[in-house]
Amino acid sequence: MCFAYFVFLFSRSSFGDVLSPLSTEMAKPGRKQSSQKRVSILTSLDDSIGCMTPRGQMIPRTSSSLFRQPFTALSRSSLKQTDASTILGAAGKSPLILQNSGLLGNQSMLDESNWTAMLSPQQTGMFTNLDMTEDVTMSAVLLREDDPGEAATMSMYSDFLHSFLKHTSTTIFDLVDEYESICNNQVNILGKIVYRATPGQQKFSKTASVLWLLKQEMVTWRLLSSLYRDRIQSALEDETAFDITVLNASEKMNVDNLFQKDALVRQSQLVVDWLESIAKDEIGNFSDNIEFYAKSVYWENTLHILKQRQLSTYMGSSRPLVTELDPDAPIRQKLPLDDLDREDDARLLKYLFTLIRAGMTDEAQRLCKRCGQAWRAATLEGWKLYHDPNINGGGNEVQPVEGNPYRCIWKICCWRMAEEEQFNRYERAIYAALSGNLKQLLPVCDTWEDTVWAYFRVMVDTLVEQEIRTSVVTAEEMEELPREYLETNWTSEKVFEELQATDKTRVIEENQEHYRVIQKFIILGDVDGLMEEFSRWLSKDRSVLPGHLLRFMTHLILFFRTLGQQTKEEVSVEVLKTYIQRMISEKHTDLIAFYVSHLPPELAVAQYALFLEDVTESDQRHHCLELAKEAGLDVAAITKTVVENIRKKDAGDFSHHDHMLNTGTTEADRLKIDVIDWLVFDPAQRAEALKQSNAIMRKFLASKKHEAAKDVFVKIPQDSIAEIYNQWEEQGIEASLPAEDDNAIREHLCIRAYLEAHEIFSKWFQHMNSAPQKPPLLPQASFTEKVAHEHKEKKYEVDYGIWKSFLDGLTSDVKEKMYNVLLFVDGGWMVDVREDAEEDPERTHQMILLRKLCLPMMCFLLHTVLHSTGQYQECLRLADMVASERHKLYTVFSKEELRKFLQKLRESSLMLLDQDLDPLGYEIQS
Repeated sequence: MCFAYFVFLFSRSSFGDVLSPLSTEMAKPGRKQSSQKRVSILTSLDDSIGCMTPRGQMIPRTSSSLFRQPFTALSRSSLKQTDASTILGAAGKSPLILQNSGLLGNQSMLDESNWTAMLSPQQTGMFTNLDMTEDVTMSAVLLREDDPGEAATMSMYSDFLHSFLKHTSTTIFDLVDEYESICNNQVNILGKIVYRATPGQQKFSKTASVLWLLKQEMVTWRLLSSLYRDRIQSALEDETAFDITVLNASEKMNVDNLFQKDALVRQSQLVVDWLESIAKDEIGNFSDNIEFYAKSVYWENTLHILKQRQLSTYMGSSRPLVTELDPDAPIRQKLPLDDLDREDDARLLKYLFTLIRAGMTDEAQRLCKRCGQAWRAATLEGWKLYHDPNINGGGNEVQPVEGNPYRCIWKICCWRMAEEEQFNRYERAIYAALSGNLKQLLPVCDTWEDTVWAYFRVMVDTLVEQEIRTSVVTAEEMEELPREYLETNWTSEKVFEELQATDKTRVIEENQEHYRVIQKFIILGDVDGLMEEFSRWLSKDRSVLPGHLLRFMTHLILFFRTLGQQTKEEVSVEVLKTYIQRMISEKHTDLIAFYVSHLPPELAVAQYALFLEDVTESDQRHHCLELAKEAGLDVAAITKTVVENIRKKDAGDFSHHDHMLNTGTTEADRLKIDVIDWLVFDPAQRAEALKQSNAIMRKFLASKKHEAAKDVFVKIPQDSIAEIYNQWEEQGIEASLPAEDDNAIREHLCIRAYLEAHEIFSKWFQHMNSAPQKPPLLPQASFTEKVAHEHKEKKYEVDYGIWKSFLDGLTSDVKEKMYNVLLFVDGGWMVDVREDAEEDPERTHQMILLRKLCLPMMCFLLHTVLHSTGQYQECLRLADMVASERHKLYTVFSKEELRKFLQKLRESSLMLLDQDLDPLGYEIQS
């Protein structure tokens, strides 16, 4: 049966009478070469079709597509009432988009060299419907940015977090839809920036790159929502699922049942729907503006020439043309149409395939009818599944019959049309898409999206056809289509294996793009495989991963966790850590605590502490701790870790004073001093504040940095010890303080005693060296000079008396403070009383060394004070104190220090001898 004759019969019932080839209505003059209008519309479309965007809003995802219904994953039960004829349909994306467009959705990220040129207003139809008065101020500001794309999308980081916090696990898919909406809004903003930019500017090349990333992220969230809605619903329904067998079931009913029970078919169709929705977003509503021909005239230029040739006065060209104008005439007669008609036919077929690729079959049919090709519109109608509701008792009234009773014959004709080499490549692709002829469909699919669409569309078509022929069609009819088509065992994994084996360079390159890999594993439902890819990306240079990609990866992991999907923990942690580091480097301070809270507890403490190390302002520190508390982090452990991290930086060994140079308080020392502030925000951490401050001061004391140690000491609130006891008593525990806290308090008091002694000695030493000088009397002084000298001597005596009185007071204070250190109660200075504390070898070692460093020096200073003030006998009593077995101070002296100490005692003894006393200061008995 001739294909055109078949569709002629079919189309009479669907579209009315087909126009007669030699209808007098067609006998009009040629189109008057209306080239101005045609060129202005069609040329721009030919170069940029698919680059148009919807007017700032989401494109509905339910368009007529093969085996499609308005099908969301959570509406599977609606399949029981589905009209399969409304499910089946053709969908497509123009090869024009694939080959020529500067469309972001199809541009490979592996080549950024052509971004600016492709997105220039002169080359694209993109954003032609923008309201140019909208957001002018915002766009003007962004255009002045060095990287406006990055600046415009900076708010997405906080937007995603706020969206996540708004939703619960029961509204997880609403959250995913909101993610998509956020991306869509940013895509619109960046689109305006790129549209208004001057072509060739490098910074807008970066903006275009960000725009591409966000478009891919947007459609990936869309895919995720669609597939996982179905997968979750499938898991819920599988427990109660059962097959329902209906006698005399029609094609439509069998396909309805197939979609209900077969997850592979259903989810494969969702992938097709997704790819078609992307194509529909990109082509916009261009078909409404196309005028290929007069409203109802078919091949008008050829008809006009044929009519003219019938006139005796015809003087035009005599080259051979078809003599009949039925649809099969050019093939049957092997004669051409007029050049304008051939051009229009080729252009129309290209646009028809574009509409079919976008799932807009109804639009394609309307375009055919508007262009005078109602017969072609009829060929696009034959896919509808047949269903007669009256067979199984449709009620008292006769119900209309649905679909095509000759669908099998129609499909065979479509297959043969796709195989016919004389037809235009896009015409063959159209009928290949309708009949599931993959071999003839792939040549016009040059991008990853188009190729995946072709494979999944054919897979759904094949699985549906196998179901229909198994359940409905007789054995003889099965031989009409190729056996390899009917017997192919398609799976999603097989599709992507075929995709890897393609010989198309662009598809091979796009296979490696980040979002293509992610989309592949989402389609396969292979979370482990996706995690392995994430691990591979992170094992390379993490700094080159775009921030928006890291944000997507992080929120994808959170999505899987919310659903209860198992993800590889070590990979998930690495993704979160990488994203947190990016947040830190880009100063997204308010966002960090939330993401840290999703790490394992110990790692969360370490990561947040690492972030807080660089926070220096007091208000900002307090704010960060509040955020950590809200996120459920262990604030006490974090602040302790921050202090320990900074305290241990560049920590050298304890050294003897004689080997140290007093360099004053350095910048590193100042960091260690200020870090104690982290522990004083919360009164409950006073015990920890004491422990950490003690550790820092031990190091400073060993380095003779007494001023730095004093600065640390004053950081601790004066009521800290009382606060520690109060908190312990509030717990209602009658036992004594924990040993660690008790020892920390004692150590704090030891350091306090030492700092007080050192401070009062400094004052004494300064005062000692500022004694008033006795005025000298010049020889041969005049009477006036002698009188003046007497007045100076009297003033000197008064000043000296004041100085001496103050010195005596300072000396008394110095002696008291130093004895407090040397004779510290309950075991000695820097000696723990409680021995039941948890062992801390480092602290114990430091305290022992500190006794050896500080106590001998304190003895020398005390001797200096006593010797300088003439208390020689008391100097000698120091020997008894050092040698005492009660205090055992001799154990902290080295041999050299003991030799030096004895030398000083010798000097004091000699001074006593000069005073006619014995070496110990007693009167000599005669």
